[in-house]
Amino acid sequence: MNYIGEHLLPGQLGFFFLILSFVAAGMACFAYGKAAQTEHLEDSKSWRKLGRVFFIIDAVSIFSIFVIIYTLISKHYFEYYYVWNHSDKSLDPKYLLSSIWEGQEGSFLLWMFWHAVLGLILMKTSKKWEAPVLSVVSFAQFILASTIIGIYIFDVKIGSNPFLLTRDNFGDLPVFQRADYLTLPRFQDGNGLNQLLQNYWMVIHPPILFLGFASTLVPFAYAIAGLWKKDYGGWSKDALPWVSFSAGILGLGIMMGAKWAYESLNFGGYWAWDPVENASLVPWLILVAGLHTHVVYNSTGHSLRATYLFYILSFVLVLYSTYLTRSGDLQDTSVHAFTNLGMNWQLRLLVFVFLIPSFVLFFMRYKKIPHIAKEENSWSREFWMFIGALVLFLSALAVIVPTSFPIFNKVFGTNWNIGEDKEFPYNRIQVFVAVIIGLLTAITQFMKYKQTDKGATLKSLLWPTVLTVAISTASSVFGAINYDKYGIGFLIAIHLALWASIYAVIANAAYIWVGLKGKMKAAGASVAHIGFGMFLVGVLISSAKKEVLSINHLNPLNFGGETKEKGEENLTMFQGIKTDMGSHWATYEKDSTTMGGKYMFFHIAMENKKSGEKFTLYPDLIKNSKGQEGYSNNPDSKHYLTHDIFSYVNYANKTKEGEDTAQFRVETVKYKDTLYYSSGFMILDTVGFRLENNRVEFTEKDTAIVAKLTVVPFNSSKKLTAYPYLTFNNNSIEYVPDTVISQGLAIQFKRPTDLTHFDIGVKESSNLTPFIALKVLKFPLINFVWLGIVIMIVGFVMTVRRRMRLINN
Repeated sequence: MNYIGEHLLPGQLGFFFLILSFVAAGMACFAYGKAAQTEHLEDSKSWRKLGRVFFIIDAVSIFSIFVIIYTLISKHYFEYYYVWNHSDKSLDPKYLLSSIWEGQEGSFLLWMFWHAVLGLILMKTSKKWEAPVLSVVSFAQFILASTIIGIYIFDVKIGSNPFLLTRDNFGDLPVFQRADYLTLPRFQDGNGLNQLLQNYWMVIHPPILFLGFASTLVPFAYAIAGLWKKDYGGWSKDALPWVSFSAGILGLGIMMGAKWAYESLNFGGYWAWDPVENASLVPWLILVAGLHTHVVYNSTGHSLRATYLFYILSFVLVLYSTYLTRSGDLQDTSVHAFTNLGMNWQLRLLVFVFLIPSFVLFFMRYKKIPHIAKEENSWSREFWMFIGALVLFLSALAVIVPTSFPIFNKVFGTNWNIGEDKEFPYNRIQVFVAVIIGLLTAITQFMKYKQTDKGATLKSLLWPTVLTVAISTASSVFGAINYDKYGIGFLIAIHLALWASIYAVIANAAYIWVGLKGKMKAAGASVAHIGFGMFLVGVLISSAKKEVLSINHLNPLNFGGETKEKGEENLTMFQGIKTDMGSHWATYEKDSTTMGGKYMFFHIAMENKKSGEKFTLYPDLIKNSKGQEGYSNNPDSKHYLTHDIFSYVNYANKTKEGEDTAQFRVETVKYKDTLYYSSGFMILDTVGFRLENNRVEFTEKDTAIVAKLTVVPFNSSKKLTAYPYLTFNNNSIEYVPDTVISQGLAIQFKRPTDLTHFDIGVKESSNLTPFIALKVLKFPLINFVWLGIVIMIVGFVMTVRRRMRLINN
């Protein structure tokens, strides 16, 4: 059948380049491998030239694939399944790029793109290491290319082809029996981009993060090349700038993701120990550990074996994080995870094809790797740098093991989990890591390699220590850091970590002045340490002093038992009504929609009671894509130098179309009587004077009668509880209903008809009286988190430049 309106040529070209990339990468790996193995100089040069040709062909193919996919998306060629499934016509132009890496195929392509760029740079800069290093890089390209070629070998699917036609993906659906299927309404627009990815951070965060992932291949490739060629330390100076670059760019990519989470997600922060967040953090921790042991080796000859181990692990763990993200095993526990495309066997192979050979080679060569038998002096810089690297390694283990519980459970049939609280199991360990790393970061740079003058070191540390004690004591005494949710022990640990972090900032600033005599060109490491210390200060204070401003004891909503949101932390705001929010007045003034109702913005006028300052917050809801009903929330913040006011809408009945015309249906019931509604029933449990409940905290001055009802939906095994009540104020009765949002119920306690009978009003409505549930948080010193990251990255850049100058000189 000749289908009308299909554009087949771009897809055919794209598939050609997919195959060409796969073949060229394999041939480049082979040619570079022969060049590395051949002893004859002329033969080696010939193989190396051939390797360059094939690698350049691979790079050009990848760049061409990228351009073709972007063209298909921008022109809305919905005959291609990847275009239809990841984009639509309403997307802002900048989000067309995000459509590429929303899918697994596009993210693999982005990874290969950066491998190609880095490989071309290595081709020009790696000199004698070009052949073995580019052989490893080409092999990685070959394996990654297999994930997107989408071919079958003996009924086994290899990869997933991004140029698959929509009609081929859906098989024998009757609609594709029509030659003009593209004229049907269903194919006039696409399935859309996930609403959470429609944020400008998701345009720049994935490319930077994948550049970080790709860059970990470079130290890995140098390490494998050293083992392969039995030149165990010859690569170390050439590789060190690459390691600093990789650590800096991967750290930047991870924290860009944290900034996206802060601006787009509603867990009220920037880090939630989400499994995919963890999987990206662990390679960075181990890479930074390797960076420090690498510096130790270049200066003293110690720690080369550890450096090899850390570089191999960092890249293998990047591959493992790829498996975690794309296997579908974490889709129930992570907001970042992809769904399963049926490639799990290939993703596992991706890990093991690097893990097994690299560790076999490492252990085969282990005894031949240069090692100084004499232990480091405990008063030497290298000793404590190694201890710091070991702490980072153990920190990484403490993260990756519980993160992998879903995988362990699937493989071994166990039922391990970290409990209901997803954050504290990590925090209780990492807070002590912060203490140790903060102290080591502060003190170690004042020491010398091999042997340190104790008296001179202690003298240099005197004033930074005194200043730290003064500032830290003041922050602990007057800073009102009273986070006692997990007991006094954890609170003490927070204060210790804060002291250590402040010490890291002050001591490294002092070292630039005293130890380096103000020579900023050599101060890259110290600048990075200052940034890291500031980052820790921001993390500790913004987390420990995070404050919920939208406390609601008057009319909190009942969100049901299936959400972690608490009604008493969400202010119920009726449009046009000025509402008391503790330190502020808040008014839900109006709402507005953009892009045909895709976005709904809520205008929240805020007024500081003390200063009189007025500002407006604009949290919004974005309509869910990909056939999902409902909306997702996007926060909005007011930024100050010392804190952020962070807000998001948890519920808005304005998303329901039409006016609320439903009326309360009143029934007279007695204790344990049952009232039915369309989706379930409810039971009157009890009625009491100021009855204790989880909704309102009454004082002794309040005259309130509260009814407790158990709501039992037909479609859920979970029971809900409602607490409508009435109060007596100024000789009048105020009836305060309870709203069970998940059931579209408003329940009102009218009045007792006698001592045993009570009037209960029940209203069912898909659009109750216009209101929103607004959550507002205050994050003190949140800017220290972002400023610290920026300074740390500046330090990495300074280090890269200095290391490159040293190599060139």
